[in-house]
Amino acid sequence: MSNTVSREFLQHLPKAELHVHVEGTLEPELKLILAKRNNITLAHPTIEELKASYVFCDLPSFLDVYYEGMSVLIHEQDFYDLAWAYLTKAKANNVRHVEMFFDPQAHLCRGVSYETVISGLTRACSDAVALGVDCKLIQCFLRDFSRVSAQEVLDYAKQYAQHIIGIGLDSDEHNNPPLKFYYQYEQAMQAGFHATGHADIDQINSIGHIQELLEVLNVERVDHGTNIVENPDLVALAKKRGIGFTSCPISNSFVGADIKDKEVKQLLDAGVLVSIHSDDPAYFGGYITDNYERLYNGGLFSKEDMVELAKNSFKASWISSVEKDLYLREIDEYVAAAN
Repeated sequence: MSNTVSREFLQHLPKAELHVHVEGTLEPELKLILAKRNNITLAHPTIEELKASYVFCDLPSFLDVYYEGMSVLIHEQDFYDLAWAYLTKAKANNVRHVEMFFDPQAHLCRGVSYETVISGLTRACSDAVALGVDCKLIQCFLRDFSRVSAQEVLDYAKQYAQHIIGIGLDSDEHNNPPLKFYYQYEQAMQAGFHATGHADIDQINSIGHIQELLEVLNVERVDHGTNIVENPDLVALAKKRGIGFTSCPISNSFVGADIKDKEVKQLLDAGVLVSIHSDDPAYFGGYITDNYERLYNGGLFSKEDMVELAKNSFKASWISSVEKDLYLREIDEYVAAAN
């Protein structure tokens, strides 16, 4: 295999996207369209002003802008348009399988019904079959909301279980450890949902939160989570159990000191199922190929490494072993043809 990696090679490399927040794919252009359609006056009424407002120095400052952006999402068609716009970009980046996060609590608290949200998203996922993109949904608990609120949306998820592949945990991690939601995770897994959870980079007690996710909640994936390299015992456990880690280089550079390429490389070399994703691409300015390219351009990764990261995205996904084998074979065929 040639060691030269072009953007074109990375763009057309088959991938799974396991860490993308659908609300975080709301591009300024669509935000303005939805605001006009729904008669909403925005604080930043032009594309230039919206983009200028995307200034983040940490997780809380990002979340302030992120939640404000959701105000334009009111009707089922809004959620459809949001998801469809992302899925067309996924197609352009040769994302073959998506497991997409959504945050129903952020909409319920605004008076938008659960049925409105799920109907729009599932319709877009169904239509994405025509693009050659397989799309599943992961419902997240907002960790800075109450357990009562988490229970409410878990009960909704059980009613719509045919549309939801798993549950996750996101939002402000400070003073909101994974164990806060132990009971909801236990119920969800008993109901047959897969489980993941955010452990954002360089947070207060990052290692403690990762340990809770792995040793107590028994999740199958950890979103972000690269601080695990600080604890070799936990790294060994993650490898043994085949835990997936979904790293997002570009967003790392906004809310932390760097893209965490050294940590990703360390996990990859240790045989841990780490993979690369886009997180909130409309806010951080990069979709999945941009994240692959940013990581590769750091100089730590070979072409073989980049291919392995793509394979890991399928290995860590929640699809059948038959489907995984088909996608892994697709990667091998693509790489062979590209040489």
